[in-house]
Amino acid sequence: MATTQIAPAARERLLPPETGRAGFADALRSEFTKIKSTRSTYWTLLALVVVCVGIGALASAGAAAHANEVSKGTFDATQQSLAGLYLGQLVIAVLGALTITSEYSTGMIRTTLSVQPRRGVVFAAKAVVFAMISLVTGLIASFASFFVGQALMSGHHLSVTLGDPNVLRAVIGGGLFLAACGMLAYGLGAILRHTAGAITAAIGLLFVLSVLVGFLPGSWQDHVDKWMPMIAGSQVWTTQVPPDAHQFPAWGGFAVLAGYAAVAIIVGLVCFRTRDA
Repeated sequence: MATTQIAPAARERLLPPETGRAGFADALRSEFTKIKSTRSTYWTLLALVVVCVGIGALASAGAAAHANEVSKGTFDATQQSLAGLYLGQLVIAVLGALTITSEYSTGMIRTTLSVQPRRGVVFAAKAVVFAMISLVTGLIASFASFFVGQALMSGHHLSVTLGDPNVLRAVIGGGLFLAACGMLAYGLGAILRHTAGAITAAIGLLFVLSVLVGFLPGSWQDHVDKWMPMIAGSQVWTTQVPPDAHQFPAWGGFAVLAGYAAVAIIVGLVCFRTRDA
């Protein structure tokens, strides 16, 4: 049986042209496809919104139920409605760790690096995609918590509006706070390369460490607690700070949290580029 031979010139016309190695835009599309095709991503983001809104609603309803006992001069209605962020930070930390450790647990990281051997590009693409998703979801959770909480407190004259001093900054800051917590966990995941270890480290750094500071002598707490990532970062979603509180201002506290995240990401990048997959 005769076979048809295709001339080299004709074969080149039939094949798609070579476009060169994959660039950063291709890596972004690949990482976005990965994260949106994982069912756990949707459940975790949904849990984040539900937890933030639900706990914020409970806290706001509790304040409304005891409105007569609330000192309206020092009451922070915005922070009350955003109380769910305390637990929401742990939810986003789980997703941040999973964003990078899941490929190590399945061995898919080798496939990823064989397609895109430039490790810095892979790491940056994962970070950018996760940062965008966590920021958008964090803002949704923060604004939803605020509006639900204020609606519950409005009948007792405890509510505020976005136009009141520092309120809009605090609500936006809530979304930034969640995104920064997620990025901190992402960096820890790159360092540890183990899901359980990264989640444990993130919870320890964000939550447990802040609790342990409470057992220090009062004179020590004044100088230590403001450097804790959760305590410092939470200043960005408050509108009133007691005059005797030894805390950084709103954006200064957020800078401390962002600094923790930046250090974790930089160390994670170094580990990602230098260690075997």
